[in-house]
Amino acid sequence: MNTPSEPGPGAIVGERRALINLAYRLLGSLAEAEDAVQETYARWYALSRRQQEAIASPGAWMTTVASRVCLDVLGSARARRERYVGAWLPEPLPDRTEWTDAGAADPADRITLDESVNMAFLVVLESMTPAERVVFVLHEVFRYPFAEIAEIVGRTPAACRQLATSARRRTRTAQAAPPTGQTGLVRHFKQAWEAKDIEALVGLLDPDATMVADGGGLVGTVLRPVEGSENIAAYLIHIADKAPGLTLLERTVNGRPGLIAQHTGVTVTVAAFDLTGDRITHIWAIRNPEKLHAWTTDGQHRSGVRG
Repeated sequence: MNTPSEPGPGAIVGERRALINLAYRLLGSLAEAEDAVQETYARWYALSRRQQEAIASPGAWMTTVASRVCLDVLGSARARRERYVGAWLPEPLPDRTEWTDAGAADPADRITLDESVNMAFLVVLESMTPAERVVFVLHEVFRYPFAEIAEIVGRTPAACRQLATSARRRTRTAQAAPPTGQTGLVRHFKQAWEAKDIEALVGLLDPDATMVADGGGLVGTVLRPVEGSENIAAYLIHIADKAPGLTLLERTVNGRPGLIAQHTGVTVTVAAFDLTGDRITHIWAIRNPEKLHAWTTDGQHRSGVRG
């Protein structure tokens, strides 16, 4: 029988879901989140039995370690992303009922799809410093007190409070609840794209809308943001003309209505949307096949249509 000071293996393994949820929000990448959690477990099992028994709360210890691992990853990510081809976007997640590439035991199937994982929110987090991001996510999303966060990031509680306040201002819009008509608007957008109706597409887009695509240099895509409703509509029609075999499907992307594009049954693009009123203001198109494993059935060829 396990005593409170001797956590059983099941209790430690049970922390995995919470750690994956935390690491994904901190890193915006499921693959990097899984690596960070794996490193956290490796450090736990590297402890002696006596060291493990001396830890009053293994769950809190693992959260601290995972957060510090993510902080290190974020620090090195900036240099890596400077070499990234084109724009870097967070890895998109499907609704748990639409997961195609993993069994029920896969931790990604258990990520909570709330407002803190919508694409607009994650994109804003990408603009923060590593410390700012870690402080904000731990406090605002997971409700950790500043005193505990201070020990994780090596700042004072007062400094952490200031970082959280600064980050909160930037995420205010991104955390807003989605407009009630988002499903219908995305559906109309899909229909207009399928019909190659450029006027309808322009009418659904905000005049100052922006589209950002992430191909990672592995598939062809626009390398710079496409700005303005007319330019975005023209680009989408160009893609439709170049890839007549594309099939568009409505799917939940990071908890909100979105679209996926499939070619010969393989998902080649996942598109997330942000709306203001009755217009689309942002489109994030993830085409990097390394970020689409959750949308691709095992054994399928993971390559995309060049555009």
